[in-house]
This record gives sequence, structure tokens and C-alpha cells, in this order.
Amino acid sequence: MNTDPRNTIINAASQFYQLGWMVGTAGNLSAKMPDNSFWITASGKNKGQLSEQDFVRIAAHGEMIESAHPENRPSAETSIHQAIYSLFPDAKACYHVHSIEANLVSNFTQAESLDLPPLEMLKGLGIWVENPQVSISLFENHLSVPKIAAEIETRLQNAPPEIPALLIRNHGVTVWGNSPTAAQNHLEIVEYIFRYLVAAR
Repeated sequence: MNTDPRNTIINAASQFYQLGWMVGTAGNLSAKMPDNSFWITASGKNKGQLSEQDFVRIAAHGEMIESAHPENRPSAETSIHQAIYSLFPDAKACYHVHSIEANLVSNFTQAESLDLPPLEMLKGLGIWVENPQVSISLFENHLSVPKIAAEIETRLQNAPPEIPALLIRNHGVTVWGNSPTAAQNHLEIVEYIFRYLVAAR
């Protein structure tokens, strides 16, 4: 059985690039291996033209243990992926993109969470109640990404999120799932909800 998730990530990245969620080299995608290490897109790679050479493999504790190319560097957001996998052992993939809508809605409130509309689409994020009152965790952006990761780890450890997604102000959305397919579905759903919020404004 082939457990290498890189081709799956490449296909997802190509779709997100076409949607304008990963323009230029923005964003990063990762998927976990059976030993709890994870492959993540290397820094500075165009997400519409990825190959298997454009990844690095990171151990659960954060050390780079394999690089498909000697010049590859880990993504700047590697620490966020590491925090998600540490917080949610069932997570097998973590996707972070920079869509326009995610950045717009991140400024709709100054609070630490953003209320989401009670849409049917929330079922795809695991919310199966009538007239749901759900919010997405919102974190401040910092130049030092490990500082963002530390705040994510501290807050979500103390207050588990309602949905498998979080926002960073002016920096994009991060989702996770128990498979790359689940993570992709979660991302498409939250982006739909963000477009709804912008349109309803």
C-alpha cells in the first residue's frame, strides 16, 4: 500500500491555485505519515506547479528528516502544522491557504472568534444541530510564525474548537481532517461560508 501523500497534495494545491487561494507561493499543505512525521510543501514553491521534489518531511517534534531536494527549506508555517498534529492526533492532513474572503472576514470582528451563519453547509464540518450557533477561532497574525503556533496550541488545548478550522487575521485559514480528502472538503466548506459572509455584508 502506497502511503506517500505527495501526489494527493499536489492535486489539491493545483485546484486551490486555480481558485485563487494559493497565488504565487502562498499557503502550505501537509499530510501525515504512519510514523507521525509529515510531508509539507517546501518554502517558496509555486503551488500551481508542484512536483514530488517540492516537499520536505518533518518529524513529529519538528526536525526536518527528509528533503526531496537539497535546497528545499521547510515552509514558514511548519510550526502551525506541527501544533495541529500535536493537538489533534486523529488529524492526517492540514491545509493552509490565503484566500481573499478569509482575510476579509478575519476583520469582521476584533474578538477571538468569528460567528458563522447557521448554514446547512456546517454539517460538512461535523455540526448536526438545528439552528447552530457556531464560531471559528480567530488568532492575531505575528511576524514570528512560531508565536502564532504557540497561541494556537495554548488556546485550543484549553478550549477545543467547534469545527476543524481556524483563522489568522489577514493571514488566511487553516483546516485539518482525518484524511487529505476530509481536509479538502473542510477547506471548500469554510471558504463557501466565508464567501457567503462577504456577500451578505
